[in-house]
Amino acid sequence: MSDPSLPEPSASGRPAATTASSSAAAAASATSASASTASAYGPSQASAPAKIRILLADDHALVRRGVRLILDREPDLEVVAEAGDGAEAIDMARTHEADLAVLDIAMPRLTGLQAARELAALKPGLRILMLTMHDNEQYLFQALKSGACGYVLKSVADRDLVAACRAAMRDEPFLYPGAVTALIRNYLDRVRHGEETSDHILTPREEEVLKLVAEGHSSKEIAEILFISIKTVQRHRANLLQKLGLRDRLELTRYAIRAGLIEP
Repeated sequence: MSDPSLPEPSASGRPAATTASSSAAAAASATSASASTASAYGPSQASAPAKIRILLADDHALVRRGVRLILDREPDLEVVAEAGDGAEAIDMARTHEADLAVLDIAMPRLTGLQAARELAALKPGLRILMLTMHDNEQYLFQALKSGACGYVLKSVADRDLVAACRAAMRDEPFLYPGAVTALIRNYLDRVRHGEETSDHILTPREEEVLKLVAEGHSSKEIAEILFISIKTVQRHRANLLQKLGLRDRLELTRYAIRAGLIEP
């Protein structure tokens, strides 16, 4: 007579509990291997890049809906707030975390240009794109002055807007081809009329001093090369720092390289 406290023998003569224990061990091993694999590769969600959060402002609901469809179908873009005018866009920026604002120019209460200026002051890290039906040089220049990093025409929004959003987040300007032509024409007009440009804010003497500073010459050496006093060299150097908004010799050298005064 068998002892009821012992497990019943299996067909192989081993206790059933031993077989169950082996199965449990195998299952635990499989679970451990699965966990190791998950740990090695990580969950798919962890590797997914963060979406670009967009504040969209346009006074036409139908246009907003169409633009939102263009943006939300992209895996890296997400409209997190909508506004019907410039003032509402500013309110939305205060209550929603956004990386990028896409603003129509012609809106009631506050225009997109006015809103862009307010947003640039309120949220310095917020990128701004102007989305407009106006292929107009005046609006283009005002948009850039207002802090916008891109200017996209509604007529080609389905083609350009997504690329413009991504460019803005890379700190790259985005302009349609006609806008680039307008900027070049404006620059050439200013040069033709003798207006001061950012490339010519320094006097010839200041450029000479800058070049020598960037080449590593001391104030005494610069004074000897240019036949001026050391105090004059120091005054020119101070003027250079002030005019260019720079702090030291290293930044002056970087500026000189960008200006083509010395080779990198």
